[in-house]
Amino acid sequence: MITFTETLKNPPQPTGYKLGCSKIFAVALPIAQIALGVVYLHECPKQDYIPIYLIVLGVFGLMLSLLACLPCAQEPEDGTTNPLSQVCKAWNSLTSLFLSCWFIAGNVWIYSIYQPNYNKTTTDVDPYCNKTLYLFAFWTTTLGYILLGLILVIGCCAMCCFFLCCGLSDPADA
Repeated sequence: MITFTETLKNPPQPTGYKLGCSKIFAVALPIAQIALGVVYLHECPKQDYIPIYLIVLGVFGLMLSLLACLPCAQEPEDGTTNPLSQVCKAWNSLTSLFLSCWFIAGNVWIYSIYQPNYNKTTTDVDPYCNKTLYLFAFWTTTLGYILLGLILVIGCCAMCCFFLCCGLSDPADA
């Protein structure tokens, strides 16, 4: 019988179908971000950085997703170190750090103008922002928070289950 700790140390590998679907989703969102950012590049005078935010987020997200597919990103199974693997780890770390900072900047740009004027043809002096562009940026950013919240809740539940099921060994019992 396989124990919970053995499963954590050697997790089961996902099937090709699950892996393929996750890769498609991981690539589809950055492509949509790039496309909408480019199409509506000059359609948000209220906050000019929103389309640029989407383009940069999409490009770096796509690069991370594609890099994960390359063989250099995986560690050799024989335990040896691969210099190219170290470069991939460094690149992933730097890119992830940049994306975290960029995400925070995007939050400021998106949420600071919440509910902008969507009407381009109005005679109002208030600058507008294209509705499709803004709502896409708003909901993809909000989706990031929703996923982060789910990961935290699931992680906390998993830790609680781990401690309850496996039990904490009492030092006096040893």
